[in-house]
Amino acid sequence: MPERILLVEDDPAILVGVQHTLESEGFEVLTARDGESALRLAASADPDLIILDLMLPRLSGLEVCRKLRERRIRGSILMLTARAAEQDKVRGFEAGADDYVTKPFSLQELLCRVRAVLRRTEKEEDRLARYSFADVELDFRKFEARKAGRPLELTPREFRIMRLFCETPGRVVTRNELLDKVWGYDVFPTTRTVDNHIVKLRKAIEPDPSSPRYILSVRGVGYKFDPAGGEVFRNPESFTEP
Repeated sequence: MPERILLVEDDPAILVGVQHTLESEGFEVLTARDGESALRLAASADPDLIILDLMLPRLSGLEVCRKLRERRIRGSILMLTARAAEQDKVRGFEAGADDYVTKPFSLQELLCRVRAVLRRTEKEEDRLARYSFADVELDFRKFEARKAGRPLELTPREFRIMRLFCETPGRVVTRNELLDKVWGYDVFPTTRTVDNHIVKLRKAIEPDPSSPRYILSVRGVGYKFDPAGGEVFRNPESFTEP
């Protein structure tokens, strides 16, 4: 079954050119020309990848990206932007984008980015599926989380961060490693976005976010996940569901 891509672009020439190129490579392509249509199609079609222009009528690409993540739509997001400023890229990643391409771009470059994002998604299938610690339960396949039996609202990106932590309990994970393995970059303009996501995760899972027990800061390096919350550390397998 071909991978499904939702292409959101209001420029007719770009839309037709990119659509034709993707379809010639064997992808199934759905199209939208404004933000509101993109949200409706993403919810109904469950695309594997969303190629999302930043400047859209009715609802900006940035707002679409945020709403897609708030609604826990799982497709990866590749953002198209004419803006090359570092701050614009940072905002895109913080909204939930997985990658970006700056206009003008070649179709070959776009194809390379599309394949790279989809490869990262495929690798997710072989990784940890479920994990439990304290009163927190995480299902990484279904993007579902509970704390003390109550649903937790985590974004797909936050699930990916938690899965990396749960796969490496007790080990220091650097900010650059988080950026590389979660965002997919060896070099990123700033590590501030990592810290912002950690703040949100602590608010969701820690009994007292101001005094974290599970996601611990390692000054000047990164973070360490302690599933025992400061108690005697047990075998990580005892926290992992079969």
